[in-house]
Amino acid sequence: MADNFQLLIRSGNPIIAIESTDESRVVDLVRTAAAELARPLFEWSMTNGLREMGGDEPGRTVVPAGKVSPALLHIRDVRQCAIYLFKDLGPHCKDALVHRTLRDLIETCGQSQATIILVDALPLPDEIKRFTLRYEIGWPTLEELEDAVRETFKRIRDKSAIKITSSITKREMEQLVQALRGLSCHDVERVVASAVYDDFALNANDLPRIIEAKRTLLGSTGCLESIAADVNSDDIGGLDNLKAWLAQRRGGFTRHAREFGIDSPRGILMLGVPGCGKSLCAKVVAADWCMPLLRLDPGMLFQKFIGESESQLRQALAQAEAMAPVVLWIDEIEKAFASATASSADGGLSKRMFGTLLSWMQDHRQPIFIIATANDISALPPELMRKGRFDEIFFIDLPSVAAREGILAIHLRRRKRDPKQFDLRALAQAADGFTGSELEQAVVSGLFAAFNQKTELADRHILDEIAKTRPLAVVMAERIDELRQWSQNRCVMAD
Repeated sequence: MADNFQLLIRSGNPIIAIESTDESRVVDLVRTAAAELARPLFEWSMTNGLREMGGDEPGRTVVPAGKVSPALLHIRDVRQCAIYLFKDLGPHCKDALVHRTLRDLIETCGQSQATIILVDALPLPDEIKRFTLRYEIGWPTLEELEDAVRETFKRIRDKSAIKITSSITKREMEQLVQALRGLSCHDVERVVASAVYDDFALNANDLPRIIEAKRTLLGSTGCLESIAADVNSDDIGGLDNLKAWLAQRRGGFTRHAREFGIDSPRGILMLGVPGCGKSLCAKVVAADWCMPLLRLDPGMLFQKFIGESESQLRQALAQAEAMAPVVLWIDEIEKAFASATASSADGGLSKRMFGTLLSWMQDHRQPIFIIATANDISALPPELMRKGRFDEIFFIDLPSVAAREGILAIHLRRRKRDPKQFDLRALAQAADGFTGSELEQAVVSGLFAAFNQKTELADRHILDEIAKTRPLAVVMAERIDELRQWSQNRCVMAD
C-alpha cells in the first residue's frame, strides 16, 4: 500500500484525496512517504494552521490558524517541491476563492512537483472532487490490528495499578483479530480497552464481548441491520445434517485453513416450509462461529428515484465487506429478486440489481458467509442456484416426530419448565405436521390457558391448543406438497 501511494506522489499527481475516518493512519502513511521520498512535509488544519513537520513533531508555523486561503496562496507563491497534507479541507471548497486557488495550484504543483493531499472524513464536494485523484487507504490489515491489540493491552497493563493478565493463545488471538476487521485502529483500541477493563484480563472469554461491542459500535446503515446472535445450536431441534455440515466448516475462515489450501465457505441457500427454523439457523451460525450477523432487508432495497435502488445495494454490500468476517443473512430472497426471472414493469431494475448481487457473490474475496432463506425457490432465477454462488442448497422440511420432541423440550426449558414432567412423545405425535413456530405457539397458548385456570402447565393444556390449531401443512397442503416435490433430487435434506 505504501509503495503505491509513493508512486502516485512521484508521478506528479497534484492533488490526492483520501476519504477516511481513520485520520491517524493517513497521517502515518503520509509522514512515512515524505521521509522515504526525502521531501519536506507541511500539515494544515483550521485549528493549527500550516506547520512544517520535522520528524513526528511539528516545527515552525508557516501560516497561522484560521481560514485556508492564506495557506493555499502560500503554496502557490513559494513553489516548493514538498508534500502538503490538508485536514478537512472539504467544507472550505465551496468558497469561490478557495476553489479558484485550488484550480490554480493544479498547474503550479505540476511545475514544482509539489503534492497536495486532502484527508477528509466526509466526501469532497463536487466542486473539487473532479480535479483530485482518489486514493483508497483501505481498512487496517490483520497485522496492524494485531499490533493495535497488543499495544493497547501493554499500555493498559503498564499504567494500571491493578494487575492485568492475559492468557490468550495464538489461535485465540487470530480469532480476536478476525473479529475486529472492519474497525479503525482507534476503534480497536476502545473495544479492546473496554474488554480488558471489564475483568482486568484479555482471554478467550472476551471474544463474544468484543463482537457485541463491534456490533454496537457499527450499528446499522441503510438496508443492513446488525442482529444480536444470542442463541446456540441447542436451541434448534432436528436439522442434524445441516448442523453437521456447518460444524465441519466452522474453521474455514482461519489462517490455518487458508494455509491448508481451503477456500473460505461462501454460503448456503435454505429452502423450506415457513416456520421451520431457517431464520434461527442464521443466528446460530453467527453465534457458533463467533462472527457478527448482518441482515439484509430486501424490502428497503427498492427506492423511488432512478439509480437509488442500485446505490442502496452497493452500499449494503460495501458495509458487509467493511465488517468482514461476517455472516450476511438475506431473508426471503425471493421477494427481492423474483421479478428478475421474467419481464416486469420495473424497467429492468430487478434484473440490474440481481446482476449486481450475482457479480458480487462470485467475485468478492472478503470472509463473508451468506445465508439466504427462501420459501418459494421456484420463483428465483436459476443463475442464483448454481454451484459457486452457494456451497449448498438445503431443504428444511416439516420436523419429524423426534425433532418435534426436541423442539417442545427446548420451548419448555426456555419457559422454566422441566421437559421430563411432560409426555413429549404423545405431544409430538398429536402435533403431526406442525412447524417449529407452531409448536412454540402451542406451548405459549398452553401457558396462558394454565395461567387463566390458576394451575400449573400440564400435557392437557398443550394438547388442547394443538387440537385447536390448523397447521400450515393443512391450510396450504397443496403448496407444501409442491415444494417437497421440487426439492427431491435438487436439495440436500437438512434433517
